[in-house]
Amino acid sequence: MSTLIDIVLLLLNVAWWFAVAHIVMSWLITFGVLNLHQPIVAQLWDGLNRILEPVYSRIRSVLPATGGLDLAPLIFILGIIILQMVFADLRVTAAGF
Repeated sequence: MSTLIDIVLLLLNVAWWFAVAHIVMSWLITFGVLNLHQPIVAQLWDGLNRILEPVYSRIRSVLPATGGLDLAPLIFILGIIILQMVFADLRVTAAGF
């Protein structure tokens, strides 16, 4: 059971880093530091969008309209942190038995 919880925690950690990379890249693209005409930047951006947009769109459908402020990445990261806390508690409980 502990190994399964460790795998879930690892996957949540990877998802967290993907979200952080997506947020940082969006800022860098917005402020003109990164250019989407560069092939590697465009590929990374497209890959992160393909991974995260299905999740973000579901979150956006529940959130109220906030104009130009997108809160979906924040809600996603908070959800990951909450899930990590829950699974960390499960790991401690499973180790106690």
